[in-house]
Amino acid sequence: MGILGKADNLGDKRLESLDVLRGFDLFCLVGLEHFFHSLNGAIDSSWYKSFLWGFSHVDWRGFSSWDLVMPLFMFMAGVSIPFALSRYKDSASEKKRVHLRILKRFILLWIFGMMCQGNLLALDPDRIYFYSNTLQSIAVGYLVSALLFLHTKVSAQIGVALSFLFLYWGLMQFVSVDGYGGGDYTPDGNLAEWVDRTVLGRFRDAAVVSDGAVVFAEWYRYTWILSSLNFCVTVLTGVFAGHLLKSNIDQKRKWQLLLYIGAVMVAAGWIWNIYHPVIKKLWTSSMVLVSSGYCFLLMGLFYYWIDYKGRRKGLIWLKIYGMNSIVAYMLAIVIDFSSISTSLFFGLEQYIEGFYPALIAASNAAIIFLILYVLYKCRIFLKV
Repeated sequence: MGILGKADNLGDKRLESLDVLRGFDLFCLVGLEHFFHSLNGAIDSSWYKSFLWGFSHVDWRGFSSWDLVMPLFMFMAGVSIPFALSRYKDSASEKKRVHLRILKRFILLWIFGMMCQGNLLALDPDRIYFYSNTLQSIAVGYLVSALLFLHTKVSAQIGVALSFLFLYWGLMQFVSVDGYGGGDYTPDGNLAEWVDRTVLGRFRDAAVVSDGAVVFAEWYRYTWILSSLNFCVTVLTGVFAGHLLKSNIDQKRKWQLLLYIGAVMVAAGWIWNIYHPVIKKLWTSSMVLVSSGYCFLLMGLFYYWIDYKGRRKGLIWLKIYGMNSIVAYMLAIVIDFSSISTSLFFGLEQYIEGFYPALIAASNAAIIFLILYVLYKCRIFLKV
């Protein structure tokens, strides 16, 4: 399977709600975040700062709507697995080929993740950080989830997901090393922080070497190694939604179950938060339940509206984002289109003042959409 290729499954057989939901997620990331934040200087008001909370990450404990962007991206990677790999489950002759395909996707996503962080494009050996991006968390979750899907039953997949959730919680709660852990969930004292510092060392994002010693940035609090247990669970929850959506049960029952399961997971996650806090930067087990629950709810609503009710009018623009989601993500993260935008609107800053950054942000998003639109019209989609 090539990196770029013609779409081969576009008609009625495609789960359109998944494409639209993925497109909605990417539109928020590519089109809305920078635009709304760039208006902050022009709209100097308390109500607007409160509004921006929905487009900002929580500093530590808690969960905002913007904290759902990354889990939703991972969840949808899981939803697609039953649709993409089901035909290989019972074919022993195809297993080797699909294993190579899964490994290839893992490697490509990992490299793309390093590119998105600037760790390869900078051509600076001192900026090589090994594990630090959303695409790499998807790569880990996809690798484990895809292999589990191919070789185990649904009951075993659920068992692994629950085991990972409780294993992560148990390690964070009861293991203590060098003053880290033992139920400490502070930025400076949690076990996941110690694991990342110990395993990644100089190759942890934002770490530098000074006088022969590794110095970790005080502002960088994302963890990856221990959190990988729960990255797998997030993708697996998407697999469970994919199992449900691909099943032969009644369509009405599908969206009802998605909403019911989502509500139960959200409630369970917030209850667990009392003892095991919801912290996205650590990817805690309670956060997985909360975020995946919200993902189930969104999947249920989009499935109800698009695939069940057949309301597709006016949603093509979101499919344009959704069917080339990795391209959209990499264009937004890797390439700065501001030089084009500032050239197009040169001279306007003196007239619109504080709104000029918002114009540039909107222009950058429009350029990305134009590229995606051309790819969509040519039926070219990134296939990793």
